[in-house]
Amino acid sequence: MLNNQIVVVTGGAGLIGKAFVEAIAQNGGVAIIADISIERSHQAKASLPESLQYNIDVIELDITNKESITQQIQALHQKYGRIDALVNNAYPRNKNYGRHFFDVEYEDFNENVGLHLGGYFNVSKHFAKFFVEQGHGNIINISSIYGLVAPRFHIYEGTKMTVPVEYAVIKSGLNHLTQYMTVYLKDKNVRVNTLALGGILDGQPESFLKNYRDECLNKGMLNPKDIVGSLVYLLSEQSKYVNGQNIVVDDGFSL
Repeated sequence: MLNNQIVVVTGGAGLIGKAFVEAIAQNGGVAIIADISIERSHQAKASLPESLQYNIDVIELDITNKESITQQIQALHQKYGRIDALVNNAYPRNKNYGRHFFDVEYEDFNENVGLHLGGYFNVSKHFAKFFVEQGHGNIINISSIYGLVAPRFHIYEGTKMTVPVEYAVIKSGLNHLTQYMTVYLKDKNVRVNTLALGGILDGQPESFLKNYRDECLNKGMLNPKDIVGSLVYLLSEQSKYVNGQNIVVDDGFSL
């Protein structure tokens, strides 16, 4: 479905990122694992099927750093002759991220919003500028159901987990950033969409998994491979006229 598309996946070395990279390669695209750690990028590539290695490349990318972004755009353009899409999937945060609401310091809140939402703005701006000059492009922002609905704190009872206030602010802001960019880039042949994900299995406590399942329709927490079909659709020509949309994949949690 992706026909040799060159697709940059920020945070491509992570749990969700690797599933995206594998799906892109399986569908005939060239997936670029873009991570702040080049070592982690190489490790992620090596962990994927050998049959896909030819369709996977790695770069070191800091989405909060202008020079890092522009240098890698130039290098990829020189290597491949084009870049077709950017998948914004990185998850930058500081060491104090994830505290409960009353424990979050003002400085940490600002830093985490700046790193994550600011980083998405930063990398999107530079790729969008390149896409406009190139004549085509596609940006997919990875958001969350907690950018759409209020947290359901009761499902976290009995665990040390919570919904970080920064996360909710970041993801809701990202949804509007998608719409802003979509309209701003009118007539530029650059699409921008959001993929809002429900919870992804990653070793969470059983009590939380049960409570989360009770809020869903069929499965509950999803595996990374459960969400890749929607990404491939947004990258493909089948969604050519889908623009400015927020596609939710959450097994009905947000209903």
